[in-house]
Amino acid sequence: MLSPKLDPAVRQLLEAAEAEGNPPLESFSPEEARKLAIESLKTAGGTPEPVRSIENLRIPGPDCEIPIRIYTPDAPAPRPALVYFHGGGWVVCDLDTHDVVCTAIAHRAGAVVIAVDYRLAPEHKFPAAVTDSYAATAWVASNAKKLGIDPKRIAVGGDSAGGNLAAVVSLKSRDEDGPAIALQVMVYPVTDLSSFSTPSYQEFGENHYLTKSEMEWFRSHYLRSMEDARDPHASPLLVPDLSELPSALIITAECDPLRDEGEAYAKRLANDGVPVTYTRYPGMIHPFFSLSGAIPQAFDAIQQVANAVAGLAPSP
Repeated sequence: MLSPKLDPAVRQLLEAAEAEGNPPLESFSPEEARKLAIESLKTAGGTPEPVRSIENLRIPGPDCEIPIRIYTPDAPAPRPALVYFHGGGWVVCDLDTHDVVCTAIAHRAGAVVIAVDYRLAPEHKFPAAVTDSYAATAWVASNAKKLGIDPKRIAVGGDSAGGNLAAVVSLKSRDEDGPAIALQVMVYPVTDLSSFSTPSYQEFGENHYLTKSEMEWFRSHYLRSMEDARDPHASPLLVPDLSELPSALIITAECDPLRDEGEAYAKRLANDGVPVTYTRYPGMIHPFFSLSGAIPQAFDAIQQVANAVAGLAPSP
């Protein structure tokens, strides 16, 4: 049964999906699921916004070359930057599925957005995605001048699994004396893979787009074993000390199983002295941020991210 808390546009979307009667995502192979993710975002994903240029590169990583896509806006350098990690449970989605999100942020923030095509599971298990995401962030910081970026205004961000990676990259940068990060942006992030038993999982774990069984499917493909679920680079909510991390913007959706762990991470950061802006979007589902073609509130969240990136203080 659908929640009465749902926004009318979201309810309409879910009812249409239910009427199609498609099998659940976890019934497909990863390869099949990737094709489905691309198809589902073709119409609901919206239209890309204008930017000055889009460039595809392959940059060196510790284990392999990492494909990235650089969105440069029509704004004067040096610009702020957002290193963006796409969602998709570490198993599905790619640069193309999040093209609309990245162009919109670049256009609205006047920021260079660097989207990272990290390696996907199950072909590449944890921590491959973390390794690639951290290496790409370090490369951006090292090449800031060439990219027209202010090195003091580099943010990391992502949605869902990408929000998890943004949190983990921020932790690694703090703990390993890595690149300076001015802001971490997490849109309905996964912060705890060790347990799927929060009240939001209980309330929205079925019939509200992302399900508990889908999350179990993603987790089984991503992690090498359940021991990894307690690794802080898989479950940042389990890190004992979150102090001295970059300022954070955390966005959640009210009718999303991941809502409570995103909110818990925001509270933990704030309690450890990190400046946090937290917003719960009422009536929204996972993954509304990527559905601007069907859900108008996606643009509100995109604008909130753009404002946060644009508002980073420039170098003196």
